Amino acid sequence: MKEPILNAEPAVQRRLLELQDLDLQLDQVAHKRKSLPEHQALAELAAEKSVVDGDLVNADTEVSDLQREQKKADSDVDQVRQRKARNRQRMDSGQISSPRDLENLQHEIVSLDRRISDLEDSELEVMERLEAAEATQAGLRTRADAFAGRQTELEATRDAALKELDEQRATVGDQRATIAAELPDDLITMYQRLRERNGGIGAAPLVGKRCMGCRMELAPSDLSRFKASPPDAVLRCEECGRILVRTAESSV
Repeated sequence: MKEPILNAEPAVQRRLLELQDLDLQLDQVAHKRKSLPEHQALAELAAEKSVVDGDLVNADTEVSDLQREQKKADSDVDQVRQRKARNRQRMDSGQISSPRDLENLQHEIVSLDRRISDLEDSELEVMERLEAAEATQAGLRTRADAFAGRQTELEATRDAALKELDEQRATVGDQRATIAAELPDDLITMYQRLRERNGGIGAAPLVGKRCMGCRMELAPSDLSRFKASPPDAVLRCEECGRILVRTAESSV
């Protein structure tokens, strides 16, 4: 589809450059909003926190399992000690009159002593494992708490930066709306289409013989044609297609 030929007063065309400048400012604000360092820092923190949270769940489970294991070990030792105490009481009370029964009871007490020793060793091992697991758990909880504090700090910094950028966007947006209301609809439509096509720049000044949109120097034939064009003609760069606005620095 052939592009329409537009006309606009030179002053109006120069206002289009002001609009372009404001649009670039808005683009910069949008880019800053997306690329705040706090966004990346929070994402990295969340990933790190996720790992620590998973480790903490495993640590909590291990501590809970070891606590149950320790209770069982304590109970096993206590039961054997009670049995030994009962046997010792029977021996000391003189209730056992049969030498064979007395000998068997003495052998059982010796066996119970060995059993108690083995159980106490196992109990000590469980206690040591539990102590190590609890230390790991405490370290992970400290890290998790630190993550929460760091996250709060980053979010506060991010929100303050976003608020400032939003205020800038609102101020520039109001200025843009004022200028856009002064420009012809067909000129705005063309400019917007060219902006989308050309990386955010739809209009550029002609400085000397050069289009400041694509930075290319215009061909002599194009310059001659532009010189012959009336002042209100909306010019287009033959290289990039952007609207070319004549200024005091133009050679035409």
